[in-house]
Amino acid sequence: MIGYYVHHQGRGHCSRAAAIAARLQTDIVALTSAELTDPAFDEVVVLDRDDADPAPSDIDAGGLLHWAPRHDAGLRNRMAQLADFVATRRPAAMVVDVSVEVTLFLRLLGVPVVVMAMPGVRDDLPHQLAYRAADAIIAPWPGDLYQPDWLLEHLSKTVFTGGISRFDGRPQVAHPTFAADILVLGGAGGNAGAAHPAIGLADAFPDLKVVGLGPAFRTWVDDPWPFLCSARLTVIGAGQGSVADAAAAGRPAVVMPEDRPFAEQRATANTLARSELALVASTWPDIDRWRSIVDSVGDSEPAWSRWQTAGAAERAARAIEAVAR
Repeated sequence: MIGYYVHHQGRGHCSRAAAIAARLQTDIVALTSAELTDPAFDEVVVLDRDDADPAPSDIDAGGLLHWAPRHDAGLRNRMAQLADFVATRRPAAMVVDVSVEVTLFLRLLGVPVVVMAMPGVRDDLPHQLAYRAADAIIAPWPGDLYQPDWLLEHLSKTVFTGGISRFDGRPQVAHPTFAADILVLGGAGGNAGAAHPAIGLADAFPDLKVVGLGPAFRTWVDDPWPFLCSARLTVIGAGQGSVADAAAAGRPAVVMPEDRPFAEQRATANTLARSELALVASTWPDIDRWRSIVDSVGDSEPAWSRWQTAGAAERAARAIEAVAR
């Protein structure tokens, strides 16, 4: 049996974990504070939240960690749950997506650990501690397009899988019911209460069909795949899940990186721009720019195959099973 720790921020970690779990040839138990009911997991252990204290103190243990608030009951219970799981269930390996503290804690319990790497600037001490402690590292992007300096020390145990999409293997089928000239996908990890600038696009372009999906538009759908395949142009953030899903659909995209810790989305967006896979905009374009983008980008055929989504989840599963053996 393999345990799979899944971070609760947004939905990308859950989607990626489910895509990989579906390809593992053994029982998989998810451990998470997120809502996770995917049938790819044989069981889900619900962990206590460790971020409920409105005034946490000494959260980084003097710079050694990222999140270990002093005297936090949620953190204490969460780690106790993980220890109990290891002691009673004795997993062959654990996958961590993602947490420095959980990685180190599990390794201290003697469990082989596979860590999911994240793009951005990860040369800080906590990240490097986790990468050094890991038995294997999965980098869910194509290694020929992005190899950050901070990962070079760990290349011998790193597997570059390509972008991992929950839609890998599904046929690319477009349908008029889901068609849009501009499809704007809002992630679940941002501020759901903030007004999205895309809301005014439909008024600015009455001749175009503009569709927004996500909490900001109050139109969340569990399966955006037919919308992705049917869109003339897709607007996404630079989260790993969003990029991998757009790549799997093969449609032209405008990528707008959001501010995230460690410049995660900026790094991915820079890679996409450098590789000419998508148009990257650091700020929301004005109306004239949008018209130019739709006219020029909407009929292009980006070489999304370079993002290597085909078989990526399978490659991650094989790397995890090698550690478990």
